[in-house]
Amino acid sequence: MAEVTLELIKTLREKTNAGMMDCKAALTEAAGSLEEAETILRKKGIASADKKASRATSEGVVASLINEDAKTGVLIEVNCETDFVAKNENFRAFVDALLEHIAVSEKADSVEALLEQPFVGDKSTTVGDFVKGKIGQLGENMAVPRFARYQLGEEGGEAGVIASYIHLQGKVGVLIEANCASDKVAQDEIFRELVKDITLHIAAAQPLCISRDEVPEEKVEKEKEIYREQMKDKPANIVEKIIGGKLDKFYGTVALLEQGFIKDPDQTIGDLLKAKGKELGDEITVRRFERFAVGETTA
Repeated sequence: MAEVTLELIKTLREKTNAGMMDCKAALTEAAGSLEEAETILRKKGIASADKKASRATSEGVVASLINEDAKTGVLIEVNCETDFVAKNENFRAFVDALLEHIAVSEKADSVEALLEQPFVGDKSTTVGDFVKGKIGQLGENMAVPRFARYQLGEEGGEAGVIASYIHLQGKVGVLIEANCASDKVAQDEIFRELVKDITLHIAAAQPLCISRDEVPEEKVEKEKEIYREQMKDKPANIVEKIIGGKLDKFYGTVALLEQGFIKDPDQTIGDLLKAKGKELGDEITVRRFERFAVGETTA
């Protein structure tokens, strides 16, 4: 049996972030074996995580990771119980580890599939067990309700960038793919600044989709129903004309290309893209975007 020294306890603490007394107890139980003690702590962490699984997770952060060439990007929301833990360095490092995993691993189609993947930081465990272990360390329930991973060109388009913006210290985050025809334009500072402005706009203006054609039909019909009820005493032919005008205003609030740019409300995002495209001699488009706000999925 190896002696349970202070140095050994500190080594285990550095590897697991568990408390000193927990590390000492685990090493004693493991007869001084560092590897076995780590396993014991992980098992205890997972057990305590299961007990916390029913507790509400309405706090947390939205975070992002963009690779150096701006061709791959990840956006994730990770929830916890309190804002105190959400600001904890250990929790933030945990979120960073999840971002790194998603960025370099095989693309997962769902959160469930993600949690079943072998964790890149420790192939002996899954992402799900890594999450459970962190729950045991920090003493709060945690959840990963959603994530997005974009790869430039995977949905068409050859040149452009993947970019992100995190607002309000992680309460809101945006991930975007913007395309152009030329790699040279994709590297141009004017193009990069435009993409940055659009991510800020999306964070503030909360569009649902890129164009009016992408607005869900049921949402459009619901709007029409509201308008008709508001004008039920007017002649039918007049009502339909008025509905057309009201829908145009509605699209201007939910479709990105028809929203007034937050820095110049008299100019739509669509017009901004055309103007910058003309300036750069290229066609600039927004192919897709995601906007996450903490707690939306738990409300």
